[in-house]
Amino acid sequence: MSQTLQATYAAKRKARRFAVQGIYEWQMSHNPVHEIEARTRVDNAMHKVDLSYYHELLTEVVANHEALDALLTPVLDREIAALDGVELATLRLGAYELKEHLEIPYRVVLDEAIELAKHFGGADSHKYINGVLDRLATTLRAAEKQQSH
Repeated sequence: MSQTLQATYAAKRKARRFAVQGIYEWQMSHNPVHEIEARTRVDNAMHKVDLSYYHELLTEVVANHEALDALLTPVLDREIAALDGVELATLRLGAYELKEHLEIPYRVVLDEAIELAKHFGGADSHKYINGVLDRLATTLRAAEKQQSH
C-alpha cells in the first residue's frame, strides 16, 4: 500500500474518531453541531484529519439520526434509549457509512466501528457493535455480504 493511500486511510480513521466524539457530545448536550465542530477544530490538532469527511459524518449523522435509528431498531436487542451513549454514537456512525458510503466495503465499516468501540466504549462494547452492524449489513449490503462469503 502506498504511503499516500495509508495517509488517506489514517485521515479518515481520525475523522471517524473525532466524529464519534462529536456525535456523543451532541447526544448528551444537544449543543448546535456547528459549535461542537468549531470547538473540536480549535481544541485539537486537526492537520492529519480528513476534515471534509469529519464534517460530513458529524453533520449528516446528527441531521439524520432519526432515520438511522429507524434502520438500527430492527437489529437491536433493546430500545435505543437503553443503549450506552458511546455505543449509540458508534452505531449511528456505522449505520450512516453502511447506508451512504457504498464505496467503503462493509467489512471496513465494521472494522472501523469495532476500533472506535474498543477505543471509547466499555469492555465488550465492540462485540455488540460488531453484531448489530453485521445484522444491518445483511439488510443494507445484502449483495456485497453474500459475495464475501
